[in-house]
Amino acid sequence: EGHELLAGEMSHRVKNLLAIASGLTAITSRSAKTTADMAKELTHRLTALGRAHDLVRPLPGQGGKAALLGDLLTVLLAPYDDLGAFSGRVRVSVPRMGVGEQAATTLALVVHELATNSLKYGALSSPTGTLDIACATQDAEVAVVWTERGRPPVAAPTGGGGYGSKLLNRAMTIQLGGSISCDWSAEGVIVTLHMTKDRLTH
Repeated sequence: EGHELLAGEMSHRVKNLLAIASGLTAITSRSAKTTADMAKELTHRLTALGRAHDLVRPLPGQGGKAALLGDLLTVLLAPYDDLGAFSGRVRVSVPRMGVGEQAATTLALVVHELATNSLKYGALSSPTGTLDIACATQDAEVAVVWTERGRPPVAAPTGGGGYGSKLLNRAMTIQLGGSISCDWSAEGVIVTLHMTKDRLTH
């Protein structure tokens, strides 16, 4: 009976991962201009999911499995250091907080999308740009604030946004029960991720 339960759980998780991979493939194919770009973007997105999954483990004093928010953000942003995009210019300052297994996967997609945009158009595209990530909690809500400074001048996007924007909005609203807001200023963009605590810890 125990083996059957384990097999059923594994089957469920594999189906979920395949659904995520299928959705990412569709989104990437629509936004990529060449097959090489599509392969690169899709690989990066799937690798980000893998890094998030590697971090998820049992945490003392908490039910189920989770990753620490600070660890998750640091690991997800580390590959950009390998690309020479920044060196000590990314600062992560968040309280000790667990991120549940499902939320870690979603947050990995969101962080990767924000970092990719920053590398293309924002602070990480400039040799003097900086990125600060902070977190505030109040009652049942959590707000992660992504602040870029020193980026090249970029106008706020018009229209409904691209597929990356749709991915972010869908992930934040449906999977994390929150929202995403952007403040475009001359100094740099500030992105605020609003989430509910119960969704973040599951």
